Amino acid sequence: MIYPKMIIFDYGNTLLYEPTFDTLRGEEAVFEHVTVNKKGITAAQADAFAQELYAKIGLARGLGLELHELQYQKLLYESLGIELSITYQEAERIFWDNAFGCAVMPGAEKMIDYVNSSGIRSAVISNIGFSGQALTERLTRHLPGNRFEFVIASSEYGLRKPDPLLFTLALTKAGLKPKDVWFCGDNIKADVEGSAGAGIFPVWYEEKSVDNPWIRENEGLEPNCEHLHIHRWEQLIETLDKLKAAPS
Repeated sequence: MIYPKMIIFDYGNTLLYEPTFDTLRGEEAVFEHVTVNKKGITAAQADAFAQELYAKIGLARGLGLELHELQYQKLLYESLGIELSITYQEAERIFWDNAFGCAVMPGAEKMIDYVNSSGIRSAVISNIGFSGQALTERLTRHLPGNRFEFVIASSEYGLRKPDPLLFTLALTKAGLKPKDVWFCGDNIKADVEGSAGAGIFPVWYEEKSVDNPWIRENEGLEPNCEHLHIHRWEQLIETLDKLKAAPS
């Protein structure tokens, strides 16, 4: 392992997690801003239709493609004859904030402070349908001490990890070589093997105190690449301390 000049992080179940979700609650919050409802659609009916659309999006995601939340909302509301008094960007934020709870992963704040104080640059790459702006706002709200140089949301580029283009895009933005960068994430295929495929050193973060569907899916599996396996952010700090103290 080479001491990194930059560490790039995944978002979900890596920096923050979403302990609760209720998509109907999200639709109800957006429906407070409905000005035209040609078909008399209820929030519950809109939510049911949204689930049908989401199932179709899931097929595209299985192919490594991503649909932007704003496209999704335009298709949803315009198909139902619904007009809003707010922009789709505002509707996105209202829906996300009301449908999905948010909390900081254990030790993430301390780890971010350590990375900052050590002069290690940082950034984020996330497989997510929500916009990069909405994701950046959420990260800033819950991790106000972060110094992320950029936030890459797959929604903005149409591709999902493990596609190497998202990782090489990050390297271009950072102006760094793969050997100088680490990537931390919880998903073996998307995060660990994906970043390794771009020549970036992967850190498999498997925090088991928080419910995470990827941990269940990864049960019994091991990444097919060299990597650092940690279960707590304190272990990342300890590893970096040892590398910093080691003779060059």
